[in-house]
Amino acid sequence: MENELRDFGAKVDALIKGEHIGRSHARDMFREVLLNKQPDLQQGAFLAALTAIGATPEEIAGSWEAIYEIDTVKVRPEVSGPLVENCGTGMDRIKTFNISTLASVVAAADGVFMAKHGARAITSKCGIVDIAETLGVDVECDPSVVKRSVEVAGIGLFNGMSAKVHPQALYRILSQIRFGTILNVAGSLANPASPEIGVRGVYSIDLVRPLAKTMREMGYKKGIVAHGLDGSGQRGMDELSTLGRTIMAEFHQDGEITNYEITPQKMGLSTGEEKVILSSFDREEEAIRFIRVLSGEEKGARRDIVALNTAPILYLNGNVSSLNEGVARAMDIMDSGKALEKLRDWVRVQNSEDPGIKLEKLEIMVGAAYAV
Repeated sequence: MENELRDFGAKVDALIKGEHIGRSHARDMFREVLLNKQPDLQQGAFLAALTAIGATPEEIAGSWEAIYEIDTVKVRPEVSGPLVENCGTGMDRIKTFNISTLASVVAAADGVFMAKHGARAITSKCGIVDIAETLGVDVECDPSVVKRSVEVAGIGLFNGMSAKVHPQALYRILSQIRFGTILNVAGSLANPASPEIGVRGVYSIDLVRPLAKTMREMGYKKGIVAHGLDGSGQRGMDELSTLGRTIMAEFHQDGEITNYEITPQKMGLSTGEEKVILSSFDREEEAIRFIRVLSGEEKGARRDIVALNTAPILYLNGNVSSLNEGVARAMDIMDSGKALEKLRDWVRVQNSEDPGIKLEKLEIMVGAAYAV
């Protein structure tokens, strides 16, 4: 036991000194953390050190491999098209409202099969699990319920902080920390449904191309990794941005990775106002604004950034031929009422018990949203 402690500690010391440990060591160390074979202090030091040094694509892949192999329940929804996921890593400097969740509902309303995997807020104010729960989705259900939701409603959410999804330890670790770590990236990649297509926002420009490479090596067929900037280019978000440029890496089925930038203007959008897209501390308020954007009631900066972040999902799934077309289509979906009806479908299907009470609460929030 003492030798195991010293060996683990030596690798943590190497990370602290700025030395990378590679994929195999990252995988082995994460296994020890997940299986609780190291004291809490050593586990915390490892997570902090690997996060501080900036994990390489190989270390991210090794961490994901350990989580997926020994601590992820696997399910495979039976659907007629590819499974798609979208999410942000958190740990960014601009704390926006939950854009990716709204974008996934809009995409599902256009026939995309969304198999989502996320957590409660750790570095943000309102995570995907928080907002979905407030809207009436059962976030503590068995993965089989999520599987059926993807199959029937076209969208489902696996709760990354649930022992039913990650039974060994991921839920234990995430419930105990309130700072961003490599788990924001590696943990989110451990999706029980193994989607073929991924859209992922990251907290740093330095992660854009490396994570695209990692996802391609993990088995994703195609995807986009993005980091959005504010107007000054100094601060960023884990979303496509309407405040300034967005740096993107797209990986294709032939293995090629394409790098490019977009701006709101190139997408036919106005430059957004930062204060409008920030999250509040109030989950009920966020849920009502979620409904207002989804239903087409709220125009402006929030609607624009949701349309922009829906566009890559529609584009990669083949629903549209370009990002510009995807923005316009997302706007039409919200205006048509299809996105709000898709939210109702999601609440109706992703519930372990009779969803009647939750649907009633949702309708009360819909009424409040329209009354604003």
